Amino acid sequence: MPLLRMTSVACLVVAVSFTAAAQRPQNPAFTDPDADPNLPNVLLIGDSISIGYHVDARKALAGKANVYRPKTNCGPTTRGLENIEQWLGDRKWDVVHANWGLHDLKYMGPNNENLAAPDSEGAHQQVPITEYEANIEKLFRRIKQQAKVVIWRETTPVPEGAGGRVAGDSKKYNAAAAKAIAKVGGIETDPMFRYAESVADLQRPKNVHYTAEGSKKLGQHVAEIVEKAIASQSTAPAKQ
Repeated sequence: MPLLRMTSVACLVVAVSFTAAAQRPQNPAFTDPDADPNLPNVLLIGDSISIGYHVDARKALAGKANVYRPKTNCGPTTRGLENIEQWLGDRKWDVVHANWGLHDLKYMGPNNENLAAPDSEGAHQQVPITEYEANIEKLFRRIKQQAKVVIWRETTPVPEGAGGRVAGDSKKYNAAAAKAIAKVGGIETDPMFRYAESVADLQRPKNVHYTAEGSKKLGQHVAEIVEKAIASQSTAPAKQ
């Protein structure tokens, strides 16, 4: 009987956990737009920074584009290479606006512990900069095959004191990415780093993330970049 009671309790805990998970509201950034077939299709790829600005970018582009994103944190370039086929799907995109960087440059512990102190023994960047450059080239070559306009979005700054990262590394990784996309050719650049510096007061203290107002500003900036890219092309959506 004691075993039966314990088993029943365990089953109840599992059932409650599943129910709670089912009731948890989905992040609105992971919902597909109410697509208009007469509008261009836009894919935004990126980590939690882009998740934060996605809804605001979509609002700013309402009536101008159908704005999608992968339903996940796109993480480092290694995750991008593993999943890019799934993320692109079978749609011919009018614009793909993509970034990788903050996860690549972060430090991991000797056993891949997340956000290790950069000066601790055995700490290493998740994706070394030379590998990162090669990965960016591979990713953008692949994206270019399936989009009318491809935009590399610069990585946002790492502020002083942000755990597991070093201030200044974003600039280094952005420079490596610039070399990679130059090899690919025909890739536009969103100068997000400079724009993010202009709203640095809206970045959380010692944190790579932004306040709600900061994310809104970034989203509006992304929308402006995307809208210009759409305007520079044919007004007809890409053929599916």
